[in-house]
Amino acid sequence: MTDVSVPRQEHSSSQESRCRLGRRLKWRPTSPAHLADAETRVLQHVKSDVDRFYIPISNDRRIWTLKVDSPNPEALPIVLIHGFGAGVGFWLLNIDALAKHRAVYAFDVLGFGQSSRPKFGTDADAVEEEFVNSIEEWREGVGLEKFILLGHSFGGFLAASYSIKHPDRVQHLILADPWGFPERTEEAAEEQRARIPVWMRAIGTILLRFNPLSPFRAAGPWGPRLIRRARPDLQAKFVDAFEDFTVIDYLYHCNAQPPSAETAFGHLQIPYGFARNAMLPRMTQLREDVPITFIFGGESWMDSRPGKQIKVLRRESYVDVTYIKEAGHHVYADQPDKFNRKVVWVCNNADRAHQSETTQTIMETSI
Repeated sequence: MTDVSVPRQEHSSSQESRCRLGRRLKWRPTSPAHLADAETRVLQHVKSDVDRFYIPISNDRRIWTLKVDSPNPEALPIVLIHGFGAGVGFWLLNIDALAKHRAVYAFDVLGFGQSSRPKFGTDADAVEEEFVNSIEEWREGVGLEKFILLGHSFGGFLAASYSIKHPDRVQHLILADPWGFPERTEEAAEEQRARIPVWMRAIGTILLRFNPLSPFRAAGPWGPRLIRRARPDLQAKFVDAFEDFTVIDYLYHCNAQPPSAETAFGHLQIPYGFARNAMLPRMTQLREDVPITFIFGGESWMDSRPGKQIKVLRRESYVDVTYIKEAGHHVYADQPDKFNRKVVWVCNNADRAHQSETTQTIMETSI
């Protein structure tokens, strides 16, 4: 494992902060080292040769990165952006299938996982811009020029926002059950309420006032047991890889660290799972030559109608909407084989389009 971050001298105030952090983490059975170990255990399922390292970005921050080198240097790399409260380890069922054909990159979103956990502002536009800028700085750090971008849930929202701002970098945008697309209306809010279970609505209403992951921290030494009881569904998704609590324990350590991006996310959302600045109407700002593929779970609680609505809005552009049967919101884990086949198919088409564009550019240059 390589750490490319630049060491820095600690000041007394920083040392005091670390001491206070250490005392808090003693109450909670977690630490950055626990998280690193949990991620390593999860990635034991991956057979590809995985490299993991930090990419430094501005303001003394770092982005934790996973990379699998390409067996085919002509193929475009794919970049994976995880969802809320997750990390690079949650792609354990997808990395090998994708890495057979191309380089695979994944990173912990700023404020999640092993990436730096800064204090974000409270303005929704500024928060979104900070996330997007961190992705662009990361891209510059790893040296990618053009790639296929895949985002799940909140990662889909960020992937779309990034593509609008940096269309030259994105050969194809893949949105897996993305969050934050539909606009909030009273009718849409009622429909969303109906889709979400009663217990989740009750908890969600309470947690709008707090950091949504705070209960796992407040539970202290009982935190791991709490999250195991709260998310048996997630454990079931990865049972073919691990029959024990390996994945759930990784989830705990991802979310028991000091709050950062989850607080920022609170400024991006409004009640019942809507984005304050919905992505659907903004997709007209995405350059016409950037193709989009939506992959929805057929049983997901996420509203999939924006996929078809964007297909209407972008009549002159490529927009494909796919539904995977017997898959929920975590479509990449519920039906990983079907998901992987679809993504590989999209990527292969993106390779051909990119090669055609490159050939055309060469011909125009030589005339």
